[in-house]
Amino acid sequence: MSKVQLNQKEQHYADTREEAEEIVSAAKENNNLQMHKITEKYNKYGQYFLIDLTYAYQTPKEVMESQPQNDNAPEGQMSTDDLEEPHEGVEYTIEKDGSASVSPDQLKTAEELIN
Repeated sequence: MSKVQLNQKEQHYADTREEAEEIVSAAKENNNLQMHKITEKYNKYGQYFLIDLTYAYQTPKEVMESQPQNDNAPEGQMSTDDLEEPHEGVEYTIEKDGSASVSPDQLKTAEELIN
């Protein structure tokens, strides 16, 4: 099963109204198109068109709440099955610069838990 965002917004650029209409007609072939809008704009170079497309994929609730069939985590990333319970008894401090430190008396306990 492929991964698709439930709501997608796209914006396209066209030089002429005809090009904008072609982009919209191509988008209408997708049954999930919810909204399209062609906006006429001007700048110092002349006239152009912005096309806004909104897609909504109506995925059933049962599919969204079910567990994934195959959890292939990319190399170097943990899957949800690899998660362990947090280690209790280890106290640490997170500094403003983002570094974390363990108190000296807790250091031995932390090393024992890791090993």
